[in-house]
Amino acid sequence: MPTPPQPKPQSTGGTRTGGTRSRGTESSPALSASPSPPLTERQEARRRRILQASAQLARRGGFDAVQMREVAESSNVALGTLYRYFPSKVHLLVATMQDQLQHMHETLHKRPPQESGAAARVAKTLMRAFRALQREPQLADAMVRALNFADRSVSPEVDTVSRLTTAIILDAMGLEGPPTPEQLSAVRVIEHTWHSALITWLSGRASIAQVKIDIETVCQLIDVTAPRE
Repeated sequence: MPTPPQPKPQSTGGTRTGGTRSRGTESSPALSASPSPPLTERQEARRRRILQASAQLARRGGFDAVQMREVAESSNVALGTLYRYFPSKVHLLVATMQDQLQHMHETLHKRPPQESGAAARVAKTLMRAFRALQREPQLADAMVRALNFADRSVSPEVDTVSRLTTAIILDAMGLEGPPTPEQLSAVRVIEHTWHSALITWLSGRASIAQVKIDIETVCQLIDVTAPRE
């Protein structure tokens, strides 16, 4: 049977963040860092089951409920196989967030925002995404905690999450051509604000109304950085 992609190795004790060891971050033994071949159809189906099991466990009990052995059992794969796909819990949950964002992006294509201005469309899109996460707070908290715990070994997965968020914002902007450097800078600031707003809401330090105001305020950068005719 073809082997799935081999991620970079990670220490067996967990992910370090700011000099401290993250809690509950299981990782596999050292793995080869050879280039990843494309997944076969069977491997892609297995990966899909793993991500679904991860999301389901996170919905029930948040970050701590996602244990690698339980994920393997729920997705009907061997524990060693699970580690070949995702060498740690952090890798798995960041990939789960990637999967959730892909679903949001597909929904945006099917039901794009109807607001007339680019800033209003982006604000509407991000609030739709926020409310989708609000409906599943345990899952949202697990994915955000994984992003915060992620070290360099998880950089490819984190970069994919960032690229997907950028794509969602750019699609909502509805640009006729490629974005300017100033527009891309505005998009990055909007991304940072959205992520920060999600963290403050999850920690109980911001209400949905406050989040909405922050998102609408930062989205005004889209008008500020729009090319002048």
